Amino acid sequence: MSKVVTFGEVMLRLATPGFMRFDQVDNFSATFGGGEANVAVSLANYGIDVDFVTRLPKNDIAQACLKDLRKNGVGVNKIVWGGERLGIYFLESGAVSRGSKVVYDRANSAVSDIKPGMIDWDKVFDGVSWFHWTGITPAISQGAADVCLEAIKKANEKGITVSTDLNYRKNLWNYGKTAGEVMPELVAGCDVVLGNEEDAAMVLDIHPEGVDVTSGHVEAAAYESVSKQIMEKFPRCKKVITTLRGSISASHNSWSGVLWDGKKLYGAPTYQITHIVDRVGGGDSFMGGLIYGLLTWPNDDQKALEFAVAASCLKHTIYGDYNRVSVDEVQKLMKGDASGRVAR
Repeated sequence: MSKVVTFGEVMLRLATPGFMRFDQVDNFSATFGGGEANVAVSLANYGIDVDFVTRLPKNDIAQACLKDLRKNGVGVNKIVWGGERLGIYFLESGAVSRGSKVVYDRANSAVSDIKPGMIDWDKVFDGVSWFHWTGITPAISQGAADVCLEAIKKANEKGITVSTDLNYRKNLWNYGKTAGEVMPELVAGCDVVLGNEEDAAMVLDIHPEGVDVTSGHVEAAAYESVSKQIMEKFPRCKKVITTLRGSISASHNSWSGVLWDGKKLYGAPTYQITHIVDRVGGGDSFMGGLIYGLLTWPNDDQKALEFAVAASCLKHTIYGDYNRVSVDEVQKLMKGDASGRVAR
């Protein structure tokens, strides 16, 4: 059985109730989430043996986070302890023509103060076949970037498949280096790369041709050139995947994806998500579905891609960062059953 490790920061999420604005509320809904932790929860839901690795402070909030991950089936025994605080992010969910807003409060978090040597990657990677990280982690601090590189190099030594979601977050790159200065060395160690048009442009200086992402319609074939450029720049890369989101409004998105294997561009069906409940974690749910698909059907990229798109479509109906769906529910949607009828 395959074992997966993800590495990154998990945070306390404080969200306004419903679609209320920050200045309307006197209470927040508290949950946990973060890119790589979200992927780990998805994989655990699908029955994959998965560990999430991070650094947590020794306090009651971090213990609550640990229990939350554990109850969702994620292995937490490789987590290291230290630092002063757990990072926080505040979320105001948008609706119709008003977009969502995120405010980060993660300066001096336990992960931001991490340094190489704090994690025993030989121990972490024992028996592991897949390692996943995102571009959020090296954006946090130089130390986090250094540890991410340390992990990638060790995974490469051990022949472990390495995947990344480029995940460009402009509000995080503020410690003196740009994504373009840090990310290419990390991406060079990856076998599977996920990103959208903004990620490719801002992180790798690679630009799609003939794409207007503000129109609500995205032409999948236009991303073939981006995929080819990524593979040319990073020869280790074997698959490039692009999520295709058409933002008609904050409440209505079209959603699909494409996968390039170096020879063929695979496309998935496009879903119309007309009443979004929570889009935070949508990309992470795609990555979780993709890793599961590639592990389960290693010779069927088409099926793996379709699983990822369907899984992330369902995530948009679920409150919180985590995608709390089963394999059966994803496959039901893949077969065309989007009726939403009561199961009884």
